[in-house]
Amino acid sequence: MLPAFLLPETVSRQDGLGPAIPLGDGAGKTLLATLGIIRVLEQESLDLSIWGSADGENWGLQPLITFPQKFYCGTYSMVLDLSKNTNIRYLQARWKMKRWGRGDPSPMFGLYVFLAKVNVATAVA
Repeated sequence: MLPAFLLPETVSRQDGLGPAIPLGDGAGKTLLATLGIIRVLEQESLDLSIWGSADGENWGLQPLITFPQKFYCGTYSMVLDLSKNTNIRYLQARWKMKRWGRGDPSPMFGLYVFLAKVNVATAVA
């Protein structure tokens, strides 16, 4: 299943959540999650987290990882180590947006989240 988009390229104007994506052979592995921000307005922020589930319905109380708050276009990557969470079979991206200042108070971000397996032995060498 991997590499794959956890969240395909989308433009969002409100808080949201992506689809539940099955991990397939990525379950229990170390993954690289890449957040791409391709469009922003000024004076706004994005908080994005990745959640895990064993059954695709129960997501627990805390995310697996949370990206630091973002304000600008760019690509940002984080390691998602599932080796201690071998029961996780589904992942989901969730985001929250804020906008302040003048003009339309509605935020707007163009974003995507991409997942790929990481070969830990090669990454350490």
